[in-house]
Amino acid sequence: MAVEVPAEMQQRCAELGQGVTYALKILVRQLEDDPLLGRPTGTPSVYETDIDGETFEDCPALRITYTVGSPELEEGLLRIVAVEAGQMSAPSEVPEGQAQASDPRAEHLHVRQVTAAWRRIESWLRMHAPDSHALLEGGASEGEIRALEEALGAEVPAPLQALWRLCAGVHSSRHSAFMLGRRALMSLSSVLQVHRTEMDFQRQEDERQPRGDDEFTFWRPGWIPVLSFRADDFSSGLYLDTATGLLCYWSRFAERWPKYESLTAYLEEMADALETPGLIEAPKPGLIDGSLVWGPPTNPDQRALWVPFAG
Repeated sequence: MAVEVPAEMQQRCAELGQGVTYALKILVRQLEDDPLLGRPTGTPSVYETDIDGETFEDCPALRITYTVGSPELEEGLLRIVAVEAGQMSAPSEVPEGQAQASDPRAEHLHVRQVTAAWRRIESWLRMHAPDSHALLEGGASEGEIRALEEALGAEVPAPLQALWRLCAGVHSSRHSAFMLGRRALMSLSSVLQVHRTEMDFQRQEDERQPRGDDEFTFWRPGWIPVLSFRADDFSSGLYLDTATGLLCYWSRFAERWPKYESLTAYLEEMADALETPGLIEAPKPGLIDGSLVWGPPTNPDQRALWVPFAG
């Protein structure tokens, strides 16, 4: 593994003390042998590791953040992106129902990844599934997103905002569920509708059963719906848990469980499946006339019309 220490990181180490430069040099040798030495940060390909200040002379406690390979770098390349000094403490758990404190660098990376993945998806739709591409709504304005946040009573994470600025849902149609997992990207009005409905169920449950060890959670303010069964059918779907970043499944039967590591992971997986369908298992991307349909479909009439996309 080739490890890159940019000039600004070298300068940062020099400012923190001669021992920091030496400590980083030792860490670089370790990372060359074991690039996954650090802890995953929750952002794809980004890791962090700590250096005990007592181990090296003239070196405070350090937290080093680095990026490995795709999507930011070429395969086989690792880059040091941050060197922070100070007393390092273990990450604290996020109180239930609260969003994680945002890391500007990780947030920026997620926004870039979401944007890149969506552009790949949209480009594929434009080229191969024009009827599906025609269902895409335009992007939301800053005012619309701020108004939705106020109505939800929750902050919309930057990656989801980035997606909505590019596309704020799809129009209703027989084949509106063309996103990965046979789901439809929800409009902002649908997002608010589902959120309010589920929060109403939660309030009714709270009134019926005092909250305690046997409480049942229908919904939380920080659970933001993103994808539904169809554009006009909200019996199930995927919501973004702002406290963890996980994209989770919901259904009208009160089923709730994590499905994807993040919105970023979901969109990148879809883009990869469209571009290299031979590498995934069913359901695979295919076409019915000009619409993207993941299949083979179970409906016999649709199955007769469906043509798998060969790439």
